[in-house]
Amino acid sequence: MPAFDLNGKVALVTGAARGIGYETARQMQMRGASVAVLDLDPVQAREAAERIGARAIGIGADVTDQGAMLAAVAEVVETFGGLDCAVANAGIAQKQMATVYGMSGEEWERVLEVDLLGVFRTVRAALPQIVERRGHLGLVSSVYAFANGMGNSPYAVAKPGVESLGRSLRVELAPHGASATVAYFGWVDTTMVQDALSQPDAQKLNEGIPSFLMKRIRPDEAAAAFVRGIEERAPRVFAPKWWRYVSALRGIVNPLIDRRQERDARTQRLLAEIDARATGKQPG
Repeated sequence: MPAFDLNGKVALVTGAARGIGYETARQMQMRGASVAVLDLDPVQAREAAERIGARAIGIGADVTDQGAMLAAVAEVVETFGGLDCAVANAGIAQKQMATVYGMSGEEWERVLEVDLLGVFRTVRAALPQIVERRGHLGLVSSVYAFANGMGNSPYAVAKPGVESLGRSLRVELAPHGASATVAYFGWVDTTMVQDALSQPDAQKLNEGIPSFLMKRIRPDEAAAAFVRGIEERAPRVFAPKWWRYVSALRGIVNPLIDRRQERDARTQRLLAEIDARATGKQPG
């Protein structure tokens, strides 16, 4: 399959008012693409598009609303004449670290609604154009696709789902001359990651983890790797790159890590404390 030259193409990026999404849209525009910056807040979406400059528009839409996503794609097509690439980047995390036992069902489902079904609804809205124009889809997963999600389970459930969706699309789109890339990011220095890692419970759980595993990269670094992967129609993009080896060894490494965490007294004590605060029941 030929490379995907972004020059002259039209791209839609969700969750693009800031962070990885903004940098992805900006770098696509720098490579000659026209870009639609989509975000939940229409004002922030338009402001981000203005910062990017020429050939950029801002659209406010909720990725969990299929009608809104269909309307957003229609606006892109009307403005730029078509859509060649859709990047499903929008995502959220739970407000505080919590176990399944201690978290409200509404919050758990909301994270899954945005992080998995929001990706699907973005893809679904864009697919007719992607197929017609032999285009490309970019789906943002995470190293949580193969990491234990204790204390962060809805996010960790959504990301393997995104991975599987991207793999399916990769094969299904091939007969149409279209393609898909799944991006796996480690710790990227976004507001969401900053908020998550600043929580005292997260800091305690992360004690003892090798520093290189916790090293953060900048949003522009993550976006640069992603955009290169899209241009190459790569099936997978890892940033930092060394996470690809962890992914390759997941069948061996994951059972060992799970067993260790299940038996680690400090980890189990901290999880019990998190449960006790959420439920008001003392650990027994």
